[in-house]
Amino acid sequence: MKVSIFDVAKKSGLSVVTVSRVLNGAESVRENNRQKVLEAIKELDYRPNAAARSLASGKTGIIGIIVTTLQDSFFDAVVKELNEVLAMHGYFLAISISTGIESDDSHYLIQEDRVDGLFLLSPMEEDNYIVELKRRGIPYVLIDNQQPENDNYSITIDNFKGGYSATRHLLEQGHTSIAHLCGQEMFRSTRERRSGFLQALQEQGLTPFEVVHGDFDIEMGYDTCKRWLKEGKLPTAVFAGDDNIALGVINALMEAGIQVPEQVAVVGYDDHYIASQLHPHLTTIRQPADKIGLAAVDMLLKRISGKMKRGAGMRIDPELIVRESTAAK
Repeated sequence: MKVSIFDVAKKSGLSVVTVSRVLNGAESVRENNRQKVLEAIKELDYRPNAAARSLASGKTGIIGIIVTTLQDSFFDAVVKELNEVLAMHGYFLAISISTGIESDDSHYLIQEDRVDGLFLLSPMEEDNYIVELKRRGIPYVLIDNQQPENDNYSITIDNFKGGYSATRHLLEQGHTSIAHLCGQEMFRSTRERRSGFLQALQEQGLTPFEVVHGDFDIEMGYDTCKRWLKEGKLPTAVFAGDDNIALGVINALMEAGIQVPEQVAVVGYDDHYIASQLHPHLTTIRQPADKIGLAAVDMLLKRISGKMKRGAGMRIDPELIVRESTAAK
């Protein structure tokens, strides 16, 4: 039997009016009541009638998202969370994988009347997108955007704090010879994580063993560590810009018979699924996809409903997850 709004009301112990207000993003609902309704919706797998809502509201019931790739576990986790939260509000998520605004898929999603709103996940041409979205009157929210000047309607991770926290952890373990392997300079996350790393070292009067730029991939970490081994010099600790780089470093060290963390400690970033499956399990910085998804949907629905007139970006704190790849010197 199809679950109705009355079933959600009964399950949550609240009125149909309150459930309706939650579904429509009303700000008048108390936060604890909103959570009760969302939990009931999830438990009952309730799906509002999108066709009826579309006819009544003049909306499409579709939210778009443009992402450069899905070959990234962090992006995957964010998209999954967005899809689940939007479904609770009766929306469908349409995904476009695109490297730029000139893509046919991108143009399809940003045409009038195609979507009610749009997410841009880690966009590389965000200025061009924003101009076009504003011109067409499509509400949008940026996630992990590259340009700080576009933070008005954005959800970002405090990557400076993440880089600082990772480095402070290594310093507290007694390490003073610490290398940082980071991504390409065009990424804001690269710049901010490196800044946090350098700040933590500077506070202790230290300089980096080395800062190496490259791609966020296993090969970058592996090749850099192999070079260190060939040159006969190793840091006592490595802060890798993401978990893939960290995996490459650990692979090279283990091939050479170097023990992790006894001889070289390693910290990653992102908390990919593989981080907790490696041996040793990887100490890393977690980017909370659940919080990102909830915050992004809340912001976009407020923009769609006209309840958010003035832009206000949100910064979400990452979390240090300590596992086996770091230990005291």
